Amino acid sequence: MNRFTIPERYAHPTNTVFSNVRQERIQCARHNFLINETNNTHTTMSSSTLATSLPVARSSSSVGSALRALVATRDDLTPAIARVALGVVMLPHGLQKTLGWFGGYGFTNTMKFFTETMHIPWIFGFAAILAESLGALALIAGFGTRLAALGVGAVFAVAIATVHASHGFFMNWAGNQKGEGIEYFILGLALVAIVLIRGGGSASVDRAISR
Repeated sequence: MNRFTIPERYAHPTNTVFSNVRQERIQCARHNFLINETNNTHTTMSSSTLATSLPVARSSSSVGSALRALVATRDDLTPAIARVALGVVMLPHGLQKTLGWFGGYGFTNTMKFFTETMHIPWIFGFAAILAESLGALALIAGFGTRLAALGVGAVFAVAIATVHASHGFFMNWAGNQKGEGIEYFILGLALVAIVLIRGGGSASVDRAISR
C-alpha cells in the first residue's frame, strides 16, 4: 500500500457522521418505544380499574334510585288521609297481637294460634304481626309508607283467601253468619292501592326525605 494512501475511514468522513446519526435515531426509536409501552400499560390498567369499578357504581346508583322511588311522594292530602286511616284502623289489631290490648291474646298466644290452630308457618305469622303493629305505626308516620301498605295489603289478601271468602260479601252485621265477609277487606285494599300509587303524601316522613 502506498504510504500516502489515506485510510478509508478518513477518506470518507461522512461515514462517521451517518453512523452517529444512525445510532441517535436507533436510541430515539428505543426511547419512544419504551414511552409508548409505558403509556399503554397505564391505559390498560386504568381501563381495567374503570371496568372493575363501574359495576359497583352502577349497583350503588340502582339501589339509590330504587330507594328514592320507594319514598317519592307529593304534598298531596289524598294519600295522607288514606295512609292515616289505614294505620289507625290496623294499629289496634296489632296491639291485640303484640301487647294483648283491647282483648287480644298477646304475642306468644297469637303465634301459637297461627302455627298450631291455623297451621301457618311461623315466619308468615310473625310477618302478619309486624305488618299490623310496626306497619301501622309506619303508615301513621308516613315512613316507608309503600312498604308498610304492601305488608298490610298482603295480610288482607291472605285473610280473604284463607278465611273470609267462604263467608260471602257482607260482614256479619246480624250475627247469623258463621264469619265475616270480605267487604271490609275490599275497602282496606282500596286504601292500600291509593298509598302504593301515591305514597305517603302530605305531612309524611317520606315527603320530607323526597324533597
